[in-house]
Order: sequence, then structure tokens, then C-alpha cells
Amino acid sequence: MKTQKFFSIAILALVFGASSFAQKTVTVGGAPMYPTKNIVENAVNSKDHTTLVAAVKAGDLVETLMSKGPFTVFAPTNAAFDKLPKGTVETLVKPENKAMLQGILTYHVVAGKLDSKAIAAAIKAGNGSAEFKTVQGGKIWCKMDGKKLVITDEKGNQSTVTIADVYQSNGVIHVVDSVIMHS
Repeated sequence: MKTQKFFSIAILALVFGASSFAQKTVTVGGAPMYPTKNIVENAVNSKDHTTLVAAVKAGDLVETLMSKGPFTVFAPTNAAFDKLPKGTVETLVKPENKAMLQGILTYHVVAGKLDSKAIAAAIKAGNGSAEFKTVQGGKIWCKMDGKKLVITDEKGNQSTVTIADVYQSNGVIHVVDSVIMHS
């Protein structure tokens, strides 16, 4: 009986420990990203993602990213958007360019909750590379470069994940250092 009680307590501790670990709060852009909040509720607090948040608002994607999901978002920082040619962001957020903006933003989203373990497993199964279909309909490829997760877009550009596994109530965010583009 004592052994059974010990195993029950051990299993509860493992389950609680695993769920607590998976749900830890990560700081991004100086703000805590709470796993109990959705992607938009968290992103609006990151000082490193003000351009992304403005673009999501201009692209009328707030409601979508607040929905149940789940979504995996490769979230470019302000510095990532700054790498684009001068005037690109200002042009994209104009109402007449909403469809183009939506295409770029949804190219950064994959349906489902793909944390770094799931992506690593897909890379291993793919013999060093994993292909994912984005919500936009295009494809991205993930591979490891040493300990860094690198995403390659349809144009051959690469972006590196700088912060992985930022869990949200409706998915997971991976912060990236470059904007990826579909063809």
C-alpha cells in the first residue's frame, strides 16, 4: 500500500512538474508573456513587437489571433522589420495593401502548437530539415544550425529563432530576427 501511495504521489509530482514547466512565463520585450493569455494579449505588451502588433491591427488579424487556435507564430521583432527596405512597413500598413500585409503576416503562422520539441522531432524525422505549410498557404523549412533553429522562406531568406517556446493559451510564439517572405 505504501508503494502504491508513493507511486501516486510521484506521478502527480511528475505531471504537475511537467505542466508547470510547459506553462512557464517567459519575458519578451521587457514584458512577461503569460501562458494563460492569448497571442494578442501578450504581444501588445512586448516593446520589441510594436511593429508586429501595428501590422496585425492594420491587417485585421487581431480577432483571428485571439481565437482558440492553436497557432504557432514566428514573431519578427521591430529590428527584424527594420531590416526590410526603407518604407516597406509604412506601405504595407496602408488600407489598400491589406491583402498583401495579411499574406506576409499569415506566412509567419503555422496551424497547430509546435513547440521546439515538436519542431526538433520533425527535423529529425526529415533527416535534418522539416517543411511546414503556413496559414498563408506557402511553405517554410526549419533546420538546426548548431543549437540555433533557422527558418528558410520560399525566397531562400533565413531567419533565426532568438526566443523559443513562448507558450500562449492559444498556441506558441517563437521570436525571430528576420521577416520571412513567401514567393
